[in-house]
Amino acid sequence: MGAIIGWIIFGLIAGAIAKLLMPGRDPGGFIVTMLLGIAGAVIGGFIGHALWGSSGANDWSIGSFALAIGGAILLLALYRLFVGRRSSGAVVTRDRDRWAA
Repeated sequence: MGAIIGWIIFGLIAGAIAKLLMPGRDPGGFIVTMLLGIAGAVIGGFIGHALWGSSGANDWSIGSFALAIGGAILLLALYRLFVGRRSSGAVVTRDRDRWAA
């Protein structure tokens, strides 16, 4: 039970820092921020292990936070890439139709 609470707190901190480093419109509140940080820790751990043999985000060290924040920033960038591309087409179409009338 303590490990789960630790992951929740770790994810919340890492997700919040990632959102602060990448300001803009992002989904959700603190639960989505927490899940973003946890998923970022998993992805950052995989990337760190693949690139330089890191043990991953497995403790409360600066390295673990760096991996988690890096993974969360990557997830935010991918989210903005896919959602921004999808919504930008609709906005351009609406603006063009409004000016054509």
